[in-house]
Amino acid sequence: MSKKKAFALRIQEDMLKSIEKWAADEFRSTNGQIEWMLMKVLKEANRAPKKKE
Repeated sequence: MSKKKAFALRIQEDMLKSIEKWAADEFRSTNGQIEWMLMKVLKEANRAPKKKE
């Protein structure tokens, strides 16, 4: 399993509220939702991290 690093994120309040609502609808934490969103965009852009074997 890959290590996770803490990272401070400044985000507009209304954007965070929207993400929190989306996360609740999908039964994820807010952090989990943001990670999921970022990975989705990385995959779509062909920039997802390579899997280590």
